[in-house]
Amino acid sequence: MAIKDKVIIIMGASSGIGEATAKLLAGKGAKLIIAARRMDRLERIKEEFPEEDILIQQADVTNYEDVNKVVKCAMENYGRIDVLYNNAGIMPTAPIVEGRRDEWKNMLDINIMGVLNGIAAVVPIMAEQKSGHIIATDSVAGHVVYPDSAVYCGTKFAVRAIMEGLRQEQRENNIKSTIISPGAVATELYKTINDKKVSETLHEAQKEWGLVPEDIASAVVFAIDTPDRMVISDMIVRPTTQPV
Repeated sequence: MAIKDKVIIIMGASSGIGEATAKLLAGKGAKLIIAARRMDRLERIKEEFPEEDILIQQADVTNYEDVNKVVKCAMENYGRIDVLYNNAGIMPTAPIVEGRRDEWKNMLDINIMGVLNGIAAVVPIMAEQKSGHIIATDSVAGHVVYPDSAVYCGTKFAVRAIMEGLRQEQRENNIKSTIISPGAVATELYKTINDKKVSETLHEAQKEWGLVPEDIASAVVFAIDTPDRMVISDMIVRPTTQPV
């Protein structure tokens, strides 16, 4: 099936990579269910594409019931789910010695459990369909570890392991598993860093290195627009000048 008329759920669709991906897919005629906590942002996306088939749902990825309602919305309206894109994530960073346990828990809940909640909600449906594609935004930090980001890197290594395990378990049901691992991208992710100096330093680096959300969205669309016999399991997309 081409992208046109594919039923695609995007979690974390209100800004950045999720928003850019939603807009790119809408322009290609996909049937979209876009979800996030900020309904006003989702409504603006829908208004931008009045002729396209876009449903919006408010959801917090840490709440399984919220995620399951998004999945039920897709099934009630379309009777199938072709793609789930787990995109929500946060990146508070600090040395481990500072012991920011609340930040660690929040990262675990959003970056790992958020992905698992999406998987749990759609895998039984896709297994019954004998088709489907689950995508997660990972990170270069899921492939390398660097100072002051050990816990964030740990969450992204976990997503990488989970998605590979999913691939192995569900390959005979023709369910694809893809992680897209961006380097620095000019999104709102820097705002999830509580240390303002570190946050602004990252923001300036993001702007200097030059990747924009549309760059990553094009990678997501490329992964979706592959024939059934082919899966992009892991794609790292870095700014050309990024050192890590």
